[in-house]
Amino acid sequence: MKVIYYDIDTLRPDHLGCYGYERNTSPNIDAIASQGVRFDQCFASDTPCLPSRAALFTGRFGIHTGIINHGGVAADMKLEGKDRGFGALEGKNHGWMIALRKAGYHTVSISPFAERHAAWWFYEGFNEMINTGKCGKETADEVVPLALDWLEENALEKEDWFLHVNVWDPHTPYRAPLEYGNPFEEEPAPKWLTDDIIHDQYHSYGPHSAHETPAHPSYPRMLPEIKDRNDFKKWIDGYDTGIRYADDFLGKIVEKLQELKSYDDVMIIISSDHGENHGELNIYGDHQTADYITNRIPMIVKLPGQTESWVNHGLHYNCDLSATFTELLGGKVNPRWDSCSFKDAIEQKQQSGRDYLVVSHSAWSCQRSVIFDDYIFIKTYHDGLKNFPKYMLFNFKQDPHEQNNLADQRPDLVEKGLSLLNTWYDEMMAKSDDGIDPMQVVLQEGGPFHTRGMLEGYCERLEKTGRKEAAEKLKSQYQD
Repeated sequence: MKVIYYDIDTLRPDHLGCYGYERNTSPNIDAIASQGVRFDQCFASDTPCLPSRAALFTGRFGIHTGIINHGGVAADMKLEGKDRGFGALEGKNHGWMIALRKAGYHTVSISPFAERHAAWWFYEGFNEMINTGKCGKETADEVVPLALDWLEENALEKEDWFLHVNVWDPHTPYRAPLEYGNPFEEEPAPKWLTDDIIHDQYHSYGPHSAHETPAHPSYPRMLPEIKDRNDFKKWIDGYDTGIRYADDFLGKIVEKLQELKSYDDVMIIISSDHGENHGELNIYGDHQTADYITNRIPMIVKLPGQTESWVNHGLHYNCDLSATFTELLGGKVNPRWDSCSFKDAIEQKQQSGRDYLVVSHSAWSCQRSVIFDDYIFIKTYHDGLKNFPKYMLFNFKQDPHEQNNLADQRPDLVEKGLSLLNTWYDEMMAKSDDGIDPMQVVLQEGGPFHTRGMLEGYCERLEKTGRKEAAEKLKSQYQD
């Protein structure tokens, strides 16, 4: 079989037409979804970028690989120790691409990911590795032409291949070329974020909050702060334009496959490593929490020759792809993986899924969250200088933008969330090779990488911008 995995960094499913978005951000993605299966509740087990792709390509949760941060000890894979074998093909913890190699697949990645994160383990199992060379600052026009060239030379010649194509356009900073214009200039921003909400956020605090977004003068599609809905529209236009730009280049891949008369012979997977908050929890840009928005990802699969669409509503992790597609492609699942196959969900249209999920984040804040029924329960271990309580509970069906924390109103659900989290933790540690929880390592190092050492400078900014009370709160919280 032939497989293309189109990996769009930082892609929120609820900003795609096939997931119900009103703006026309994704005509090519939507067309593929109309012929395949769309997974409605798929989540990255660990976020952001480095932990997410580590889980996906190893088939193992961050609590087992050790990769849950963007720097420090927990940005590297745990060592195998004395039982480490001679080569990757013999490794006991071999990942997804090794499994496909053993099944006879020619595996290719076109991505700057390994260099961006010094994640050299990522190359394990790929026959070909094409680094696009800008450490994640690429635009799709710099990535996809390499995929088109590869398809031109190999799509018909090779029988079984897996091509990973990684584009970054929706990731901050929003970098779609200015000459591309703004496809959404005449369209309103999503209505849920009101001026009243923005006003409250602007007078609150936190890295990348409304008062200090991750703007950069080299990227005019981004703003340094969000003061009202006019600002929010400009901000969200930049993100949505990035999605549309990435979607356009997916269309070029489809055109190439059709030109080669191979479209009906190829499995197409479209997904992402994580989402992106746009006002939820007072975060604008980047991906800083273990919440519903950051950890939920799109998952669309079109099998060769498939023409009928359907939707799976079960709970799945991104790393479940490892087992699923290894089985679908005739390979053998590594028994050490945390990944569970949902092969039958794809082939037989079954509404299968896990009973609950635990998702984690440790790069901007330290949080673990439980997704069960219609709820997400978030436990914060380190807030990353944000205005978070220890416990948050949201009904994501009724409140997808996380505006109403139900933790005080529903202690029964908080108790259930804690119980599920404790059960999961005990199960994970029982399978751990070294008995070390990497989140404790992050906390011992001083907290999440991206906010470590920021306290003094950020408190100075808060005082200069009329938020002295917030500065005093943070100082009291972290200096005592």
